[in-house]
Amino acid sequence: MKYLCNPVNINYRYQFNADPRRHGELQICREAADPSMICFEGRYYIFASMTLGVWVSDDLVRWENHRLPAELPLYDYAPDVRVKDGWVWLCASSRDRNCARYRTRDILNGPYEECEGSFPFWDPNLFVDDDGRVYFYWGCSNQTPIWGIELDPDTMQPLGERKELIEGHPNRIGFERVGEDNSVLPASEEEIEARYQAFIHRQGVPESQLPEDVKPLIRGMLTDKPYIEGAWMDKHDGVYYLQYACPGTQYNTYSDGVYIGNHPLGPFTLAPNNPYSYKPGGFLPGAGHGSTMQDLQGNWWHTSTMRVSVNHDFERRVGIWPAGFDADGDLFCNQRYGDWPISVSGLQEDPWRDPAWMLLSVGKKAEASSCTEGHEPWRAAEENVQTWWQAASAEKNEWLMLDLGKCFDIHAVQINFADDRIDISCPGEIRPGSQARYIEERELVTRWRLEASADGESWFVVEDKTKADTDLAHDLVVREEGFGARFLRIGSMEVPYGQKPCISGLRVFGLGEGQKPAVPEFSAERAGDLDMRVRIREQEDTLGYTILFGSDPQKLYHSCMVFAAGEKRIGALIKGRKYWVRVDAFNENGITEGACIVLEREE
Repeated sequence: MKYLCNPVNINYRYQFNADPRRHGELQICREAADPSMICFEGRYYIFASMTLGVWVSDDLVRWENHRLPAELPLYDYAPDVRVKDGWVWLCASSRDRNCARYRTRDILNGPYEECEGSFPFWDPNLFVDDDGRVYFYWGCSNQTPIWGIELDPDTMQPLGERKELIEGHPNRIGFERVGEDNSVLPASEEEIEARYQAFIHRQGVPESQLPEDVKPLIRGMLTDKPYIEGAWMDKHDGVYYLQYACPGTQYNTYSDGVYIGNHPLGPFTLAPNNPYSYKPGGFLPGAGHGSTMQDLQGNWWHTSTMRVSVNHDFERRVGIWPAGFDADGDLFCNQRYGDWPISVSGLQEDPWRDPAWMLLSVGKKAEASSCTEGHEPWRAAEENVQTWWQAASAEKNEWLMLDLGKCFDIHAVQINFADDRIDISCPGEIRPGSQARYIEERELVTRWRLEASADGESWFVVEDKTKADTDLAHDLVVREEGFGARFLRIGSMEVPYGQKPCISGLRVFGLGEGQKPAVPEFSAERAGDLDMRVRIREQEDTLGYTILFGSDPQKLYHSCMVFAAGEKRIGALIKGRKYWVRVDAFNENGITEGACIVLEREE
């Protein structure tokens, strides 16, 4: 069997961002986002923002990044790609110029033919219906909707007028609210103006000196209205599924919702299962702005954007999850254990099956050769991508060791490197614009050696990448046959730009031989129209809990993972809809399901 573990194990390129809203201050981070995934001539391709290339795979597990020709819009966000009549059509986003389209019959080798564009757009999506007609969707704003229009299938020029298709409704659709855990409702116009003036005052720059194109960006940033963006269309059994992202890429609740209709341009209604792609908890949260496609075996997959957002709001990664359509035509995506190893085999039989291996590392004891203040060793085992261990130097003798407490049968280790305020000069020319930046073009390397031990005295090498020529910041080591160990140690580290190595997650997966947790005890109540409170009673021998909910007791398609008992607020509900809730408990030995209860309204 073959396994993937999110985020996608690929080289994420460094961005040198000179944000005009921050007076051009340089912010450095890795980024890839907004993935469009297709199957073309027996292979899988992902086009993602700010990668300078395309990712290609034969099995959805092993991906390689191939550079694309420089004449393509590689510095434009949200590349969209679709197949039509043996051609692959590509375009990307620009608000400042008419967006050209490019087509090719050979993605990796080209050539690419340019087709002149006729209007600007952002977050594009091309859809080819089974009758040969072509439709186009775009939009990315907290002020304007997602639009749709029919295109001439030969010239790709618009036919007719654009139609407004999706607007934000954060007062009745909870998952559209901004903030961590969907916690904020939109501000009034008076509040927005006061925030705007306060922001200008803090910057110490007269408003008259601000570029005109920056002023609306600042106001939009201060409105608390959700971004409605990232359209993607699929058709299944004669129904059109118009997918969209919200509320903002920097939040743990970045998600994909879906509307359904009987025509590519609507009218559309909010589908029963929403948001269908939603991952607010776990190690690496976020599951918004993506695409949905079928593989060669007929399985459906959804790929979308995951959030880091420490060094820059757009510090992001890409994830892939099993998806599909149930017997009632509801589009779903399984993200219950969405950053644990996922087998890509056998999904047609059960896309909701439990993971083969359990998380062994969360909360376990960690030691290191050294650390910097605020970046202690235990942070590499707390299941939070936004915190990390950092060595005190960049020397090869630095190491990090994890103690699992006893021997386990280990099958996979994911090694997640982080970046801590990189301070170097930009190695290339910053390209101007509202997203002024330079993308690192050099091929960098990340190197390390992973060892394991049963007793802490006698060690054996699990994986040696000290001579690797790859730059994999979220590398995955899989041993299907398993190996026994209590201690894992990573050392001999070399990371880009001579940084002190930082690890946000030394994540270990396998199986214990003990008992699964007891059946969890919990209560849940609705707290207003859009929120619910789940209270979980603490119990022994439990590492974490998965809160499942949905609009049918047999369709608990939404989930949120937490690593502590107590109260958890979830703000993704839709006004007027009934919900059922279940809490499952997990430890190193397996998962125990709780009872399914109806969500009662708060008195």
